[in-house]
Amino acid sequence: MRSTPGWWPIFASSGVLSLALLGDALLYAVLPIHADAFGISLVWVGILLSANRFVRVFLYGLVAQLSAALGPRTMCTAAACGAVVSTGIYGLGEGEFVLLLGRILWGVSYAVLVLVTLAVAVQSREGVGTRVGWSRALQRIGPIAALLGGAWLTNAFGPRTVFVILAVVTIAAVPLALSLPRGRVEEPLKKRPPALGRPRPIDALFFLQGMGVDGVFALTVTLILAQELSVAGAVLSGAALLAMRHFSEAVAAPIFGYVGDRVGPSRVFALSVGLTACGFAMVAMGLTVTGALVMLIFRGALASLGPATVVEATHRDAGVMVPLARMQAWRDFGAAIGPLATGFALAAVSPEAMHAVVGLFLLAGLLWWSARR
Repeated sequence: MRSTPGWWPIFASSGVLSLALLGDALLYAVLPIHADAFGISLVWVGILLSANRFVRVFLYGLVAQLSAALGPRTMCTAAACGAVVSTGIYGLGEGEFVLLLGRILWGVSYAVLVLVTLAVAVQSREGVGTRVGWSRALQRIGPIAALLGGAWLTNAFGPRTVFVILAVVTIAAVPLALSLPRGRVEEPLKKRPPALGRPRPIDALFFLQGMGVDGVFALTVTLILAQELSVAGAVLSGAALLAMRHFSEAVAAPIFGYVGDRVGPSRVFALSVGLTACGFAMVAMGLTVTGALVMLIFRGALASLGPATVVEATHRDAGVMVPLARMQAWRDFGAAIGPLATGFALAAVSPEAMHAVVGLFLLAGLLWWSARR
């Protein structure tokens, strides 16, 4: 597989992840509203929705080691099976700890799939931004479909049965994974890399991106909008902006990945980080919708530019599994810490002030990274 990289492994592995994401994407929309149907409290809603992120942070090193040894086909097939089982648990499982088991299993499956799809996309260093961009765009099809059709399916079949239906659909990911060619994308690693490692400037940027968008923005955008709109209007507007995370990545990732291939990924990466920081600043100044759109578009651009910049900084004779695992670990660490930190900070700090702080930290991180490159 290493000698003849092509587009089919990218399409197949991205399709597996797209199907695997169906249950996870809908769970974020259904679980908070239908907690009683699952027999859990709101406290457990928070635990279940964040558990998979914490699991992933400490698994990426092991996943990188196993993926380098076993290859994408074996790893994707195992992860696809895990996604089917975890989605089925959401619909059939009873009790907090059974559901928690499902979330942990999903965390393992997602860690495998996101790292393998990245490794497959960057196997050829020519046009890496474009390849990662199209990979990211394909991965968004599943979540977008789940969010658009999920409300209807939930109303028609109930909040538990809908996940059984999605689990059946997710089974299609297994033969798709088996269609991947045999072989490895790089030589097996001699030792397991650390989960996070000592933070570097680019690690800080990935951490702040995850914490800011998936933490501060995701948890407070509705609260900000409610200051000017009715509660119903704020909920609808907030949901639309949150759905833009998937649409912006599907559109911006391939476009900016292509631009990065033409002018250099690190240049466009720096510009995108700066404009993401500007989006946070605009939200802080009261330009909520405009700032959110700027932030989400360039966050989508970073989905392809981040991996492309990491690969650009990696020697051609070195493997990419370890640096990509490190990137994902720091980003997920921020996405896991963000909601928890935001929940505590809301008692003392306004949502607008939190957006301003994130924007300032992103700019400071960008200057640090630029100075140390």
